[in-house]
Amino acid sequence: MRIDDIKEILSQHPVFRAFDDETLELLAGCARNEHFRADDRIFAEGDPAGKVFLLRQGDVAVEIATSERSPIIVETLHAGDVLGWAWMVPPYRHMSDARAVSDVRAVSLGATCMRAKCDANPVLGYRMFQHLLPHMAARVQVLRLQLLDMYGPKEG
Repeated sequence: MRIDDIKEILSQHPVFRAFDDETLELLAGCARNEHFRADDRIFAEGDPAGKVFLLRQGDVAVEIATSERSPIIVETLHAGDVLGWAWMVPPYRHMSDARAVSDVRAVSLGATCMRAKCDANPVLGYRMFQHLLPHMAARVQVLRLQLLDMYGPKEG
């Protein structure tokens, strides 16, 4: 896929919609097209967080493994969602598993490349956090509601 194609994809994603052409081109240099088949493991807990994924098509289950039973799906992500935020937080290791539920197409942004560009350009770094943080906060809220549903007081 050409860099102009990736730049176009980035420009349509909610996180990057507000970025100018020059910034999108800079970020597109960190990007590549990805495809996962249903049931492919995208990453596992403890793996180095080498990429962040912008989902274009398909569904991804974010899971937590337990020793007592099958993995627990804590969230299902869809086209338009961002998968993986551990690339921003040392020690840069995934804190969950991610598995393709259906065929998934995504654009991945290399973590080392992204961190280097953000370090070299603090304005870009701030904008990245400014645009990614609301997505992360929404995901924490969803998880919080799931925990309340699972462990909250039972009625009747």
